[in-house]
Order: sequence, then C-alpha cells, then structure tokens
Amino acid sequence: EKIMPELPEVETTRRGIEDKIIHQTIRKLIIRNPNMRWPVESNLTEKLPGLSIQEVNRRAKYLLLKTAKGHLIIHLGMSGYLRVLEENTPPQKHDHIDLILENGHLLRLHDPRRFGAFLWTEDAPENHPLLNHLGPEPLTEAFKGDTLFRASRNRTVALKTFIMNNDIVVGVGNIYANESLFLSGLNPKKPAKKLTQKQADLLAKNIKKVLKQAIETGGTTLKDFLTPDGTPGYFEQKLNVYGRDGKPCRICQTTIERLVQNQRATYFCPRCQSK
Repeated sequence: EKIMPELPEVETTRRGIEDKIIHQTIRKLIIRNPNMRWPVESNLTEKLPGLSIQEVNRRAKYLLLKTAKGHLIIHLGMSGYLRVLEENTPPQKHDHIDLILENGHLLRLHDPRRFGAFLWTEDAPENHPLLNHLGPEPLTEAFKGDTLFRASRNRTVALKTFIMNNDIVVGVGNIYANESLFLSGLNPKKPAKKLTQKQADLLAKNIKKVLKQAIETGGTTLKDFLTPDGTPGYFEQKLNVYGRDGKPCRICQTTIERLVQNQRATYFCPRCQSK
C-alpha cells in the first residue's frame, strides 16, 4: 500500500524548514506546473514578492506560511516533499514550485503525483474549507480520552476507522492507528461505541506516544519522503504490528494478522488485541 506523508512527516518538514525560511522576504515565485490537486493561482507571482514569512505553522497535514497579507497553505499530497536549497539549484523533474527568498535560498515543492496543494488565503486559515471541519490536534491539550469517548457514543463504525477520521482527531494515519491500537490492546474491528472511558484514556495516551516517537525519529518509513536536509526519515524498526503480518507478535509470539478496513490495511495481534 502507498504510504503518504502523515502528521509526523509534515511536522518533521515544518521543523526542518522553519529556521531557514522564517523572517525571510519572498523575492520571487516560480510556478513550473500549476496543475496540482487544485490549480495554483497564476497571480500569486505578483502577490507574494515583497511579503515576509512571519510564521511556519502546521494544521493536520497542512503547512501554513503566514505573511502580513495572508497564508500559503501547502499540502504534500501522496509523495511530495519540501526542501530548502541554494537559489541556483537546477530544478529536477517534478520540482513544480520555487519560492525564492531574499537570503539566496529557495523553498522547493517536489510532487511526482501532483496530489499536493499550494493555495493562498487572505481569510483566517482555520475558516478555509479544507481546515474548518478538522478535529483537535493530537499532541495538544485539546485532545484527550474524553474527546474519543464522547465522540464514540452511538458510533457503530470500527474503532480503527473511527480514530482515522480527521473530524474526530487529525493526524492518526494508518501506521499510527495500527500501532496505537496495538499498544492499547484494542481490537481494530471493535465498534467505536463499545469503547469504555478507561480504554479511551489509554488510546488517547498511546496515540500521543506513537506520534511523538515518530516525530522524534523524523517521520516514518516513507520510501520517497525526504526530510528538508535530504535524508529519508525512517521509523520502521520500532513498529510492532504494521507490515508484520505472518510474523510473531513481539509480546506474545502469536502470528500477526492482516485485514482490510475501509480500503486500508490493518495489522493486529489477535491475542494481545482481544479487547
């Protein structure tokens, strides 16, 4: 299955580019291919020069570059990445957009499959249609066991599908959903409404733990994901269940099983995750 940049990869990117682009003035925008997931506005080449990047934030899997006039909303799509390079670095295939800065650096968006986005909004970004429905950030105080417990009442959907819903909580991608459920001893097929308060507390704690660990090790095993300094971010060696079907559980040696839920692969230990 195709692994996409998830919250840890996007947060790794944010941290990697922030100190290189913050407080820098945009000198020029080069759009080599405007045909991304949504067309890139051609008038941005006039709008952006002269604006300074005041903040580099993240909401879910969107990067938000704040200027005095508005925000750039960038999404890495299925296989995109951002890098900060010297201004005269020749573009390679799929290098679609360059934001050239006064300090002689450029921020380059590389996106082979063109599922990414490079959008501009002059309104508050949280009101943008891509962002206005999103649930809380998992690594903040706004997300806790109560969040999951309250939202799960009357929901018959499988627990794994439930925690991957961005309206409930953002950023719990497929790998992290599998791993959090394993650490919590919860069956991915369990109906969400059967979650107890105690289980919800444990699951929220483990979602935070798994995401934090992934961010610390630089995002997951994205084969074509590059952190801004050009090295792939790997976290594979720490995975307990994801991609390990047919192998023994690290805890109880029972064979890890695989099934498909909502078009996504689910991996679990039938013994450790019997609740």
